[in-house]
Amino acid sequence: MKSLLALAIVLATPAQAETILFVGNSFTYGAESPVHRYRPDSVTDLNREGVGGVPALFAAFAEQAGFDYDVHLETGGGRSLAWHLAERREAIDRRWDHVVLQEYSTLDATRPGDATRYIAASRALTALFRQRNPRVAVRLNATWSRPDLTYRPGSRWSGKAIASMANDVRAAADRAQAATPEITDVAPVGQAFTCAIRAGIADADPYNGIDAGKVGLWAADRYHGSMYGYYLEALVLFGQITRHDPRSLGRDERAARDLGIAPEQAGALQAIAAETLKSDGGCGA
Repeated sequence: MKSLLALAIVLATPAQAETILFVGNSFTYGAESPVHRYRPDSVTDLNREGVGGVPALFAAFAEQAGFDYDVHLETGGGRSLAWHLAERREAIDRRWDHVVLQEYSTLDATRPGDATRYIAASRALTALFRQRNPRVAVRLNATWSRPDLTYRPGSRWSGKAIASMANDVRAAADRAQAATPEITDVAPVGQAFTCAIRAGIADADPYNGIDAGKVGLWAADRYHGSMYGYYLEALVLFGQITRHDPRSLGRDERAARDLGIAPEQAGALQAIAAETLKSDGGCGA
């Protein structure tokens, strides 16, 4: 009787939601777009700044797909992972099931393209989270090429193909993972942008206008993401973390509808996310 009662109690107890933390800067909180303040009540902003951002898009996707995640974020504009470790350690040092780490867009603000600090901070943060939960899944968000650093002079990426910066950021993330094998995955977000361009879904150069029938992945500053860019970022992260095909969300997915993304655009971006994950960014390499 006791064993049957114990089994009944277990069956009656709802499963606990998996916890997930997003650490990053404006590329995570959705700056320069409606994503920044999207559904802040659906996530926990550890800095209490009312941010929804990409984590809120992830939460919306997960809810629609039937997953149960307790979503948290800790973000700061223009901040590196080393800064989060030094200045926000008290807020983030707790037990998590999943963590997504997003580094500064050029890897190092003072030495663009240099991954040294990125590799060290990724290692230190992974060690910190593993002390709380040895089974935590830590992922690196490899972000996109910046048109302002590609199509304008004065940058190490000036005059190169639009894919170049995203590929460099991805290579740095791969190096960080190799240096810290406990890091679970690298999310090919920047390469998804390139995949969308190569598939004819997104425009490659926002400085000469957006081609008819295509979406612009960048905001007006040609630096941050647009709502389409952040939507694609969230789709890639959702697919990688949950192992659930982003296309299953469907053209009439709620977050897209809330943001004003047309059904055909939502479906196309979902397909790009799925293809990018299938090829591990190969379609944008």
